[in-house]
Parts: sequence; structure tokens; C-alpha cells
Amino acid sequence: MDSPFDFTLHIRRVAEDMASRLPELAHIDMSRVAVSFCQTRSGAPHGMFASLTPLRFAGGAATAIRRGRPHAVQRVCDAAGQEMLYILSFYLPRFQNLVFREKLITVLHELWHISPAFNGDIRRHSGRYHAHTCSQAEYDAQMGCLADRWLALSPPEGLWGFLSDDFQRLAAHHSGIVGLKIRRPRILPVET
Repeated sequence: MDSPFDFTLHIRRVAEDMASRLPELAHIDMSRVAVSFCQTRSGAPHGMFASLTPLRFAGGAATAIRRGRPHAVQRVCDAAGQEMLYILSFYLPRFQNLVFREKLITVLHELWHISPAFNGDIRRHSGRYHAHTCSQAEYDAQMGCLADRWLALSPPEGLWGFLSDDFQRLAAHHSGIVGLKIRRPRILPVET
């Protein structure tokens, strides 16, 4: 049996490759995106599969006024002390139990939320539904086209092959699944 499978390391490599091959994601610097996993209670096919947490406010502002006082998001830094602008989280085993193409769409869906200004804020669409536009189905169809284009660019199978397995099968090939877990940062008042 192999050593434990580092899920966050491998899914980070997939996201880095997507950002390097797809011009629409060229603004993303994955060295400023923390990649995490969260454990779900079950592998049930409903619920969240992944999420993107922005670590700045609208327009990339480091602080925002809440209840009349300035507030900031708790800082998240990597091991070298570099501050992160986003947290990309995957919910296991739920994410890993999706079919292969849906996994790719999910990764791209979350990466697409990253602001083109790469300033810690999300990509904001016009209108009431600023995160996904007015149609989640159209949004996901667009991500499906990006997934197909990425695969057509022939990324090495050794990079994404683990996404072909469900959670149980992936765990069976290794002595467990490990990765980085990051608590969701809190929004706290700024001491003045």
C-alpha cells in the first residue's frame, strides 16, 4: 500500500495547470491561494462540493465598516509567511464522489469566482446575482466548456488521474487521504 495521498497538494497542481493553460484564468497566482479540504459527514450527493473564500472585501479593500467600526478578515499566511488572498476548499468525500467531468467543472467554477483583478475579492457580475449571474445552469455550462478546452490541451494524466477515482477507491490505493485543513477566517474589528 502506498503512503497517504495528499489531496490538497494534488488538487492544487490541477488548479495551477488550469490557470497556466486557460487564458481566462491567467490572472490567478496560485501561490496566493490557500488550498484546503473539509470533511463532510457523508458522501451524500447533495450539499457543497467546493467553495472559494475571498480574504478581502469588495474591490479588494483590506477593511470594511461594519456596525460603525472598521473590520478586517483574519489573515491567512503560508508556511513562509506570505499572505493569502483566497482559500479554495474541497469537501471530502463529497467532491471526490462526483463524476470526473463534474469534478473539473467544480474546480473551474471556484477558480472563476476569483476576481480578474486578483485582489482578494470575488468576480462580481452585474445585477442581483453578482456571484453566478442570473443562471447557475449557464454558469456551469460555461465551466463545462472550459473543462473540455483544458482537457483538449492535453494536461498529463499523471496530474489529474486521481480525479477518475471516487473517494473510497482513492483511499484504497493509499494508506489514507491527508491534506491541509484551514478554518474559515473570522471578520474581526480592527483595533485603532
